Amino acid sequence: MKLQDLDVIVTAPPPPGWGGRYWILVKLTTDTGITGWGECYAASVGPEAMTHVIRDVFARHMAGENPENIELMFRRAYSSGFTQRPDLTVMGAFSGLEIACWDILGKDRGRPVWALLGGRMNERIRAYSYLYPLPHHPLPDFWVSPEMAAESAANLVEKGYTAVKFDPAGPYTIRGGHQPAMTDIETSVAFCRAIREAVGNRADLLFGTHGQFNPAGAIRLGQALEPFQPLWFEEPIPPDNLLDFAQIAQAVRIPLATGERLTTKAEFATLLRTGGASILQPALGRAGGIWEMKKTAALAEAFGAQLAPHLYAGPVEWAANIHLAASIPNLLIAESIETEFHAALIGNGISVDDGFIHPPEAPGLGIEVDEVLARAHPYTGTGLHLEMQEAPCDYRNGNVFEGGAPLKS
Repeated sequence: MKLQDLDVIVTAPPPPGWGGRYWILVKLTTDTGITGWGECYAASVGPEAMTHVIRDVFARHMAGENPENIELMFRRAYSSGFTQRPDLTVMGAFSGLEIACWDILGKDRGRPVWALLGGRMNERIRAYSYLYPLPHHPLPDFWVSPEMAAESAANLVEKGYTAVKFDPAGPYTIRGGHQPAMTDIETSVAFCRAIREAVGNRADLLFGTHGQFNPAGAIRLGQALEPFQPLWFEEPIPPDNLLDFAQIAQAVRIPLATGERLTTKAEFATLLRTGGASILQPALGRAGGIWEMKKTAALAEAFGAQLAPHLYAGPVEWAANIHLAASIPNLLIAESIETEFHAALIGNGISVDDGFIHPPEAPGLGIEVDEVLARAHPYTGTGLHLEMQEAPCDYRNGNVFEGGAPLKS
């Protein structure tokens, strides 16, 4: 069996658009006629340019190869360009292709991917979701309203979720880490207080940030949140200096979580060695793929750390996350996004039931991608999957960051 053909589909989720402006799906076909699906989570370049990168990585390192040889193909992609270091774009391309190889292997053997990764460790997987606006919540008011956030959190808990995530401490700027405005600290505390009052001890609070702060600013904010006992303080500083995470971990009594912008075991290992994070959040469509993150999970286990696979993408990456999560002993929780489009794109093959996900039993990833639906929603914008603002933090008037809502572009 050899990898023979590649197709790339860039699909844009319709409103409300949770999961980003577009998703890059890859479809691999073998010379025996088996098809496998993957998803590339890479936002460094636009989707048209990324499509060329994906095709180049496939042609150079994977075409004509047996899909079983994942380790060999990874080493080719990682090393052949005289790099041998983490690279978001190349690894983003390879990761989606690697996921598709696992889908092929599972289908060829008639077994789910988790069965090929050492078997099923977890019968069900705890899920969490961001707080998204309910139908009656106006935008952009929702993103700065503790009361609306608390109502959304209570709604999720009624559905069975035992953890909810929110990120009121914007803005995310291109300028790197900054000191939080006092208004941002006060808003963050108000969100934690309102949500904790709404859910009590029925759910963990997951405090999301996305590299907004410098280490000193992150410590100020984190210490203000300690009374509310969040389960984690997520990516409080930019990921370009992984050694700095240890400063925050030592000063703040909330577990640090990070990883959505990291790739390969090398970067995650730096966090583990320095004690910079006890919760790793790989995005499998960027981090090197399923096999590379299976290795990372083993490293984390030795350091007493857990995995919480990240998802701000489409449902094919989610499927890969679920198979990895099913196979590892040090799983904490997995992110989910529930929209009609997410569900329809994979034929409702995976779902959240009373706050938990049951790993699929069907061969491969256990999903059937609706190719017609994916092609019916082409991306026609110019923005990247996610973007940061150029304006700096506003210390006078406060800040409104619209959560994960993609701007029109």
